[in-house]
Amino acid sequence: MTETHDASPRRIRPLLLLPFLLFAGLAALFLAQLLSGRDAATIPSALIGAPAPNDPLPALEGAGLPGFEPARFKGRVTLVNVWASWCAPCREEHPLLLELARDPRVTIAGINYKDQGPKALGFLRELGNPFREIGVDPAGRAAIDWGVYGVPESFVVGKDGTILFKHVGPLTKESLRGEVMLAIEKALAG
Repeated sequence: MTETHDASPRRIRPLLLLPFLLFAGLAALFLAQLLSGRDAATIPSALIGAPAPNDPLPALEGAGLPGFEPARFKGRVTLVNVWASWCAPCREEHPLLLELARDPRVTIAGINYKDQGPKALGFLRELGNPFREIGVDPAGRAAIDWGVYGVPESFVVGKDGTILFKHVGPLTKESLRGEVMLAIEKALAG
């Protein structure tokens, strides 16, 4: 018996190349992102340059402060901080908020996010209160309007009520003295 073999070279089917091409394309995309120099921790906000949401929030009962009223932002530079007593990173950044509260050029307004009033008051009694006004957001609806991903987050609002800067995550000495103060100084000058 004689066996016959096909001596012609095999053709690679285009369908078999598809996984390799997809992998190569994704690898190129990831490499381009990695080499772009952009900070991957920076989450862009569609609200930068837009008016701050104008919905008032009721005061934190027992804090002795007014509720959150964005209409009061006009004519002053405000740092809006979204926080909660159950948030460990909020505890980490709190001393920096107290430090910033000593600067008379900046008002710090708080949005207490999905928290219980007595626990929020305990948090402030234990750590100090940097806020001039605090509004409660028990369902997180206001946080959605502000584009909050999670707590803590901070926003610099200019004298005209426009959101100028957003910081996601806890403030650090570096971020406060760097990008946050830069945004505040720019707002004060404008």
